[in-house]
Amino acid sequence: MKDRIFSGIILIIFFLAIIVFNRSFPLALNIAIALISALAVYEVIKALGLSKRWYITAPSLATAVLVQFCEFQDANLYIYAAFTACVFGALLANHREISFKEIAVVYSMVVIIPLGLQTIVLVRGLHAEHGMFYALICVFAAWIPDAGAFFVGKLFGKHKLCPEISPKKTVEGLIGGVVSSIVILELWGWIFAEVFYGGTREIHLLTLFVIGLFGSLVSVLGDLSFSLIKRSCHIKDFGNVIPGHGGVLDRFDSVIFTAPFVYLVLRLLPMVS
Repeated sequence: MKDRIFSGIILIIFFLAIIVFNRSFPLALNIAIALISALAVYEVIKALGLSKRWYITAPSLATAVLVQFCEFQDANLYIYAAFTACVFGALLANHREISFKEIAVVYSMVVIIPLGLQTIVLVRGLHAEHGMFYALICVFAAWIPDAGAFFVGKLFGKHKLCPEISPKKTVEGLIGGVVSSIVILELWGWIFAEVFYGGTREIHLLTLFVIGLFGSLVSVLGDLSFSLIKRSCHIKDFGNVIPGHGGVLDRFDSVIFTAPFVYLVLRLLPMVS
């Protein structure tokens, strides 16, 4: 428990530091997300037992990193075109060592993980002044309901949510995660407006409510999806990089789903005015 809380605090401080230094060093966010993306992809490859296949690992990690520095759709197309050529060329050359099913799983993860995380970078570009606030919302929309569900489930959880996939998740925890997400995001919006801008900016609380409500459900979808992948690979965690949480992917699995959702909401609804 102590390791989990301490690691969570360190991660929040890490992202807050990136926000503070965004103006002087905007590439800090790109570098951080690139590192997270590469580590997450590597953890999947390792879980599949393919980490020693350099002809799969190398192009996968390169793609995971490069995507985070390309904020234009055409660039992504070129990167994934090159990645496709590399992995299927590798499959043809090494078809006795690796199967199409393994390639298909790796390929799908190298699409889902980097592109999901890339929306944290893309959401920053939606507003020149408040972009980093939006980026933080992408992360908070995943982590807050996860923390809320963990503590509420531990205290009051009785009814299992998906026992065959994630035995510790409960219906009570899910409700607690949704409520905590709405309340804390609304509070964070108020703090942002009052503390940082002295009330001169208006935060659209309806937008935060939508993100808090539906984002928490999307977060659970992401968490359960990667839990299913772990069960398929017969592992408990993707790694042990983050004490109390497991691997990088164990901490960012729900972010991969919530970040694109937040990006979509912010394209449709106003946040700051």
